[in-house]
Amino acid sequence: MLPTLSGRIQTRVLALGVIGFCVAVVITPVLPTGSLSFGQAYRVTLSVLLATVLVGVGWELLYHGLQQFRWEKDWPTLFGLVTIVNEALLIWLLVRYTTVVLPERLRPSGTAFLIQFIVTWIVFWLIVNGPMRVVFHRWRFQGGRFL
Repeated sequence: MLPTLSGRIQTRVLALGVIGFCVAVVITPVLPTGSLSFGQAYRVTLSVLLATVLVGVGWELLYHGLQQFRWEKDWPTLFGLVTIVNEALLIWLLVRYTTVVLPERLRPSGTAFLIQFIVTWIVFWLIVNGPMRVVFHRWRFQGGRFL
């Protein structure tokens, strides 16, 4: 069964929220955050995660429109991994050059951002394409919807 648009959005919000939060909790203490305090470092990583989840809903709408031109109306699994490039670039631009996500004094370094984004994305992608399909076996047959 192919994931529906609402299923992909639900999966992205729920799984990235849960998995991303767990990854952020684990990796934030080891990120190169410079002079930021422990609390500020967590604020940065969780703000980047929240921005990724919210902007991701817009990405899903765009991806859905692009998928309508494909015969199968779906992406190959590898495309789901490769989308890290365009999504990371957009989030980086929002984080680095606007105050929409974070104030100027809390902007992360490029290294910290890349480590967080890449680790979170790979863990998310591996879990959604592996163990999640086993644990939530009905999820696949409901178009990726949880509700």
